[in-house]
Amino acid sequence: MSVYDRLKALNIELPPVATPAAAYVPFVRTANLVFLSGHIAKKDGKPWVGQLGKDLGTEEGKAAARAVAVDLLGTLHAAVGDLNKVRRIVKVMSLVNSAPTFTEQHLVTNGASELLGEVFGERGAHARSAFGVAQIPLGACVEIELIAEVE
Repeated sequence: MSVYDRLKALNIELPPVATPAAAYVPFVRTANLVFLSGHIAKKDGKPWVGQLGKDLGTEEGKAAARAVAVDLLGTLHAAVGDLNKVRRIVKVMSLVNSAPTFTEQHLVTNGASELLGEVFGERGAHARSAFGVAQIPLGACVEIELIAEVE
């Protein structure tokens, strides 16, 4: 099954690449690697704000991370032209806007990791880091960056 068939089965429509909010580009390709800049969680087209463990629970954070993964897929599609050319999702780094006592950043990040697995199968298994941070730009609850190997 192609990546696009999986996306359709999951009822996911890829968004266009968002305009950067600062002095950076959305992606850089070098040789067979594509580095995607951090994408913040959005809800209804606006930053999904809040702090995990204070304003938001783990399940809502997981949904936010899944939403970020959908946006990352849109940017990856723009970078490569065809998601079927993705050989492997290599690395995901997740920043979770966290209250000092919140320790479930890894569970929040599963929202993105699980979607990448659903879309790419074995090619979606990746190395990963998940960090709790004091704040993310625009007050977003989650920010994720991604590295992919492509044909």
